[in-house]
Amino acid sequence: MKISIITAVYNGGDAIIATLESVAAQTHGEIEHIVVDGGSTDSTLENIQSNKSRLALLISEPDDGVYDAFNKGLRRATGDAIAFLNCGDIYASPTVVSQMAQELSHPEVEAVFGDVLIVDALNHARVIRRYSSKHFTPSRMKFGLMPAHPTLFLRRQIYEDVGEYDAHFRIAGDFELCLRAFARRNTRYRYIPEAFVRMPAGGLSNRGWRSKLEITREMHDACARDGVPTNFVKLCVRFPLKMLEML
Repeated sequence: MKISIITAVYNGGDAIIATLESVAAQTHGEIEHIVVDGGSTDSTLENIQSNKSRLALLISEPDDGVYDAFNKGLRRATGDAIAFLNCGDIYASPTVVSQMAQELSHPEVEAVFGDVLIVDALNHARVIRRYSSKHFTPSRMKFGLMPAHPTLFLRRQIYEDVGEYDAHFRIAGDFELCLRAFARRNTRYRYIPEAFVRMPAGGLSNRGWRSKLEITREMHDACARDGVPTNFVKLCVRFPLKMLEML
């Protein structure tokens, strides 16, 4: 099974090196790694050129945000299944992609995902919390629960059925895509209780209470758009669960 991995980056500096090396270290033989750069002005492009041993394609041009970048990668991806690993994120072991491909080789499995370790941005050995996908079900998306997106591998057919990411969203575009894939399409999935990705803290959705309020508002808008009844109180249920992940 051919797996396409799409990495979005803008002014990632040295952080892109770890992501490229992580994909290059994967034992799975059929990997198509696509990097979509938003027109970086720092050392990102130089670092990509110096560490492109398994890179299939580099797109470098201005974009309208991370979900626009995702869509550029999707349009060029040729894999049987597609995953996203953003700049700075790394796979927890060299066998992650082969394990996901093995799960997707079963005809009844259209999507597979696991957990993410959120690590200290300066000390990646220190785990801050484990973002677990074990509580996810499509019916719980009204509470803001979704699979850990960096671990999510979807068959190409799902994107053909539900479409691209909605680039109008700034933070919750992955949540809205999952609404279409799981709450509306009824995608058949498998959760594996393992940590597959290590992600440095400080992403768009983890920058204090202001970003949490913004993503909650975007989630509410996404649910309204996709016909999933919810309210702000329900969407805030996910916050106590996240606090428990730190214990």
